[in-house]
Amino acid sequence: MAVTVNVQEAKTRLSELLGRVERGEEIVIARAGVPVARLAAVAPVPARTFGTMSFHVPDAFFEALPDAEIDAWE
Repeated sequence: MAVTVNVQEAKTRLSELLGRVERGEEIVIARAGVPVARLAAVAPVPARTFGTMSFHVPDAFFEALPDAEIDAWE
């Protein structure tokens, strides 16, 4: 399901919205509540490289940890 934002919000938070699009979300930009554009990923983001090592950071890495997990680390 796409998230809808107004033009002003899209201008203010463009970098954040692009990050969300890179993680697979679709963003609809609306003017006066009427959808006019859609932000969607053009191609998958390539794996990041570190020297000769290549790895992929899963989307779940950026999700909040459950309370039980946080308690275990404290």
